[in-house]
Amino acid sequence: MTRLVPGDLAPDFTLTAHDGSTVTLRELLADTGRHVVVYFYPAAMTPGCTTQACDFRDSLDALNASGYTVVGVSKDPVDKLAQFAERDGLTFKLLSDPDHAVLEAYGAWGEKTNYGRTSVGVVRSTVVVGPDGVVELAQYNVKATGHVAKLRRDLGLDAAGQ
Repeated sequence: MTRLVPGDLAPDFTLTAHDGSTVTLRELLADTGRHVVVYFYPAAMTPGCTTQACDFRDSLDALNASGYTVVGVSKDPVDKLAQFAERDGLTFKLLSDPDHAVLEAYGAWGEKTNYGRTSVGVVRSTVVVGPDGVVELAQYNVKATGHVAKLRRDLGLDAAGQ
């Protein structure tokens, strides 16, 4: 598995969102001129992924005010993502990557160890892409709990979203 590092050109993608819309990285960057936080999570509506998604939801206003757009990517089908968004009031786009091509391109698919067992699947990861399409930050094997707070610190944002 090849992981992205700062300075790499972020792979473009086209995926279907939980609301049925089509989302491409290129259009997100062109339309907004903002940074894009692409976070990868194993499975919608599981405890850890719910914690992480709700943390992004709760920090979304501050991230948006600081110039960041957030999207989440998993291998879940669109209908499950729609249920997840509805159930937890998630207002950012959740993107479906059922063949895990984007997960692989971003280095977020591969071997992982969970509770002492090795398997292949989604590696919880976050990649921040600058307005120019270049990776600014790439974090792999992140923890679900506390990750958004750490990400905000790593991006130089304080609790007030500055």
